[in-house]
Amino acid sequence: MAFANRYPGGTEVEISMLFVDVRDSSGLAERTTAESFAGLMNCFYRTATEVLIDSDAIIDKLVGDEVIGLFLPIFTGANHARPALDAARQLLVATGHAKEEGPWIPIGIGVHTGVAYVGTVSGTDETVSDITALGDNVNITARLASMAGPGEALISEAAFVAGGAPPGELERRRLSLKGKSEPVPVLVLRVSDA
Repeated sequence: MAFANRYPGGTEVEISMLFVDVRDSSGLAERTTAESFAGLMNCFYRTATEVLIDSDAIIDKLVGDEVIGLFLPIFTGANHARPALDAARQLLVATGHAKEEGPWIPIGIGVHTGVAYVGTVSGTDETVSDITALGDNVNITARLASMAGPGEALISEAAFVAGGAPPGELERRRLSLKGKSEPVPVLVLRVSDA
């Protein structure tokens, strides 16, 4: 990536992060042809990236069956958590979780707000470089997404508070996450709550 090579570096900054992951993608792949599965995944990537870009997120990565969006203060303003919460709701609706017949693709979402390193990373001899977010809070977001059931957005209490959203009647959980000594409090958003 020419930009990353030209402007190396980064900084620690509070951001909001959203990971959206297809549930049971291995099962979906097993039940269809490789070409059909690729078409389904491309539709998922297109839908997820449109929602995230419309919410002023930066698309960090498309990784396997997951899309990662970063909500940076430089683009979304100081209340970067609010568009992340809105994007989670929109993703659940856009994938059909509000429909009576069910979703066209089952997803789980993790949303978290915290300090991360945002900047460039480089591989061997700086021939491969990228811009990304790194740190404990990124890992928390990834773990939340992996623990979300189909049609669920697990939103950390930190993101909910930062976004100024009233919790209403949302289910609360305390999750034990790999690598964390203390449980992480989350709220569970489902499309029926959106």
